[in-house]
Amino acid sequence: MTVQDIRSFNRFYTNVIGALDYGRHLYAPYTLTESRVLYELAHAPRTDAADLRAELSLDAGYLSRILAKFERDGLLERARSTRDPRRRSVTLTARGREAADLLDERSRESVGSLLATVPAHDRPRLAEAMRTIRTILADRRAPRREDVVLREPGPGDLGWIVQRNAAVYAAEHGWNADYEGLVARIVADFAEDHDPHLERVWIAEADGAAVGCVMCVRDEAPGAARLRLLLVDPSARGLGVGDRLVRACVDFARGVGYRELVLWTNDVLSAARHIYQRQGFVLVAEKPHRSFGVDLIGQDWRLDLHGTAQ
Repeated sequence: MTVQDIRSFNRFYTNVIGALDYGRHLYAPYTLTESRVLYELAHAPRTDAADLRAELSLDAGYLSRILAKFERDGLLERARSTRDPRRRSVTLTARGREAADLLDERSRESVGSLLATVPAHDRPRLAEAMRTIRTILADRRAPRREDVVLREPGPGDLGWIVQRNAAVYAAEHGWNADYEGLVARIVADFAEDHDPHLERVWIAEADGAAVGCVMCVRDEAPGAARLRLLLVDPSARGLGVGDRLVRACVDFARGVGYRELVLWTNDVLSAARHIYQRQGFVLVAEKPHRSFGVDLIGQDWRLDLHGTAQ
């Protein structure tokens, strides 16, 4: 490996990225850097200018001008940070989220078009090569809160949900394969028949790897949505991933008009229970049962979406 090898690859990759935008106006009416700022704000809703500057390696003055432009255009709001009074928190408005969603949709379509040119049997090799580059060139530090993004599931992510749920709960709580079967049925039902306007899955990702998930699906009760399969991988605990996933689910359910959000869990899952309590859920019922090879106490929790708007 030589310096020239890396420079050659960089020119090749830059040309590929440029080709994605050729004639598509992918970032219009924004520049590439402005689009990156919008993306970070959309995927890290509690951030400030200092976080953005560090994450994107931008000059402070340049970033300040971008944020001022976005504020004039009604895309974001700035306020004093609750974490540090010396900082200003930056949050996208509804209009800003619409702009970020549009850019994200264009990007997915453009990358999808590129991926469509890659034969199916070559795609696993391509993905593995990308992971190898990231792993080798990464600084190998532990994930930080700002490294975590929430995204829609891609190929393989639904399978990851099943595998990781089964592995984590077997290791930490001794649950048997019955639980894996339950998760597999839930995921299969979603994959085969769901309304994308009323039901969603979120994947939490850090450094290119999935580290968490949650689902929002319709419940049998009229006007109710159900939160399912909240999971935070042990490697990402302590980063606020669970709170972000549940908050995304709550905001989505409220935004599409559900009256309440319900969930079923078990008393041994204390970390998840604390997340639900922080987000305003109320315990409404408990019942002992034997499932997944162990004795448990099942719990039903409920959140009144009309009474918890923030």
